[in-house]
Amino acid sequence: MTVTEESRTVPERMPALYLSHGAPPLADDPVWPGQLAAWAARLPRPRAVLIVSAHWEEAPLALGAVETVPLVHDFWGFPEHYYRVRYDAPGAPALAESVRKLLRAPGIPVQDIPDRGLDHGAYVPLVEMFPDADIPVLQISMPTLDPVRLMEIGRRLAPLRDEGVLIVGSGFFTHNLAALRHSGGVPGWSAEFDDWGRRALDEGDVDALLDFTRKSPAGRLAHPRTEHFAPLFVAMGAADAAGQLGEQRSVIDGFWMGLAKRSVQFG
Repeated sequence: MTVTEESRTVPERMPALYLSHGAPPLADDPVWPGQLAAWAARLPRPRAVLIVSAHWEEAPLALGAVETVPLVHDFWGFPEHYYRVRYDAPGAPALAESVRKLLRAPGIPVQDIPDRGLDHGAYVPLVEMFPDADIPVLQISMPTLDPVRLMEIGRRLAPLRDEGVLIVGSGFFTHNLAALRHSGGVPGWSAEFDDWGRRALDEGDVDALLDFTRKSPAGRLAHPRTEHFAPLFVAMGAADAAGQLGEQRSVIDGFWMGLAKRSVQFG
């Protein structure tokens, strides 16, 4: 049984993505929304999207709403129109069942939180990439910030890619809100970490990425907490299971308010 009931044809294997999701004002950026839209236009059309966001840490691993519920506007102090954004994508109950089977069988606990809608780490980029909101979306939580364990979760979820599911890790390649630059300029720590991360990905240096807090320049300045880099490891695990870690490329790079918006496609 496929993860949706739309078609019985064999779908194309979907890539796995890690993207920098921005904040609600991303919609007003003159460049970034177009980059996300162009990226989505080059992808095969997903049957469903499975997304892991930096903004949902919950253990045991949790499945969000499998039917459409209101978004989680998990931010404060923004203009009112950002709280009126809607993204009424279809629910994905069949995908949720597939996730349960893939994770529970190896012994990873799974819980359901049926009223938990998509947070801004999920819907902000999806609004730009799939604006018609006609593709089923399921968000799952990060039960840990341990890169090794997150890669294992990605490996267990990898078979979904052959069923037309787009696996997305949504974070930010550098993320230090205390050091945001509102008036131009890229701080040295952000540029250095971004360059180090690009080279580590290009070289397939998984060990360095897994131990990025010690092996990267300014790792703890780039990520005072791990949560915005952590979704990368879910995408890496989904790629590694198919032997595709070497088939990666940065689709979006550059900086936004001093933070690196590097976004990567595997496969």
